Amino acid sequence: MMVDTLPFPTVKSKALADRARLDGEGSVQVQLDPNVKIGTAKVFAIYGKGGIGKSTTSSNLSAAFSKMGKRVLQIGCDPKHDSTFTLTKKMLPTVIDVLETVDFHAEELRIEDFVFPGYNGVMCVEAGGPPAGTGCGGYVVGQTVKLLKEHHLLEDTDVVIFDVLGDVVCGGFAAPLQHADRAMIVTANDFDSIFAMNRIVQAIGAKAKNYNVRLGGVIANRSAATDQIDKYNEKIGLKLAAHFPDLDVIRRSRLKKSTLFEMEASPELEAVQKEYMRLAANLWVGGEPYNAVPMKDRDIFDLLGFD
Repeated sequence: MMVDTLPFPTVKSKALADRARLDGEGSVQVQLDPNVKIGTAKVFAIYGKGGIGKSTTSSNLSAAFSKMGKRVLQIGCDPKHDSTFTLTKKMLPTVIDVLETVDFHAEELRIEDFVFPGYNGVMCVEAGGPPAGTGCGGYVVGQTVKLLKEHHLLEDTDVVIFDVLGDVVCGGFAAPLQHADRAMIVTANDFDSIFAMNRIVQAIGAKAKNYNVRLGGVIANRSAATDQIDKYNEKIGLKLAAHFPDLDVIRRSRLKKSTLFEMEASPELEAVQKEYMRLAANLWVGGEPYNAVPMKDRDIFDLLGFD
């Protein structure tokens, strides 16, 4: 880990900046210690436009993996620290919160200080983020993985899911891509969501030059139709991995602090549960990654919409 004396390091020297550019032209960020690896677990990073439903998707995907008998760890990477509350029924303290209580002496922490059990045994961690305007989210992700390694938690894990905040505008919040095997993009069938997806495709392409992460597909969410998503996917070389419509039961599950697998049975809910189980099974088996080529901004404007 390249760290200076501050809790939230910054890249200062030209030498460090030059090294950072290996992750993509113009990239300047904190790089993770290459020796801190997650291990044998299958690792998925969930990205998408802010408010698109990444936490709902991540939590229900974690639940689906757990129903397959897998040992699952979900890591929320958002200062809102609300990724796991449908799994745990509460807002968890973040890794940064608990580190602050021990003056950032990580050796003083116990695993129960920052890892909490959730639905069907899913282990839940909220990495959080630095205070606004003060540091790099990549450092937070790195410290979280380092803590999990030090406490040997990752040795007993089959699946790790990173739920990453909003649009990729900062190299720090692309840090989970340095650990992931596959990156999944959650999008709706609208221009803004697809525009954000295009930026994420760019970020994944930059990280894929130096890390193992590859695109695993697109998850359509809150969308009755997928025509605009399909048009974009066909253009750049992507495919849908799953499709979840805009159903009231999904909205109500968040209000009830519940996964979809805990809601009152109905035909439409059963269909959504089956889609999550199908997605989890396909991700577990794996498949060929997508080598998508992102579009220029102007070209997206020309491609999408109605004549």
